[in-house]
Amino acid sequence: MGNREDLLAGARQVIVERGVAKATAREIAAAAGVSLAAIGYHFGSKEQLITEAISDTLGTAIGDAMEDRIREGSGHTPLDGFAAVWNAMPAAFAANRPAMLASMENLVRVARSPEAQQHFQEMLDGGFGDLDDALREAHPELTPEQARAVAELHFVFSQGLGLLHTIAPDAALPDGDRLAVAIAALAGISRDS
Repeated sequence: MGNREDLLAGARQVIVERGVAKATAREIAAAAGVSLAAIGYHFGSKEQLITEAISDTLGTAIGDAMEDRIREGSGHTPLDGFAAVWNAMPAAFAANRPAMLASMENLVRVARSPEAQQHFQEMLDGGFGDLDDALREAHPELTPEQARAVAELHFVFSQGLGLLHTIAPDAALPDGDRLAVAIAALAGISRDS
């Protein structure tokens, strides 16, 4: 790995161990085995490094899990595939709980930082695009507009249900089958739960 990758790994380690608010640039540099100046050189600031470390880690872990579940829905109707994704995602949230907690802690910092907001906005399109690609592969019957809309719906659910699963892991939250009933109802079709 290079210094940039080492810094991302060091930031992830320190953030998970200490939390975003308590993570210092000095601790991150030490965990990465690089100089403190490397943070400024590669990221401009500790805040930008933290934003990228959390978004890359969590985006990859949750996004890859969701894309895999979407692809497993190939051969099923898009609605059945949707239900299967959301029946499986709570396990992905649970497996990534430390990173999700760090991400939640980071949200207020992002909301207050124009640079972090810009990074997040740039990542949104890539996140939608990756899910869109998986959907078109699994469900070629979807039009490009439909695939993009379903990708956006998956992403929005990942944010909302991910947050709920993180703050209330034992709560009775809707599963994929229940969400599919709601979507079918909105579409005016019948789906038994």
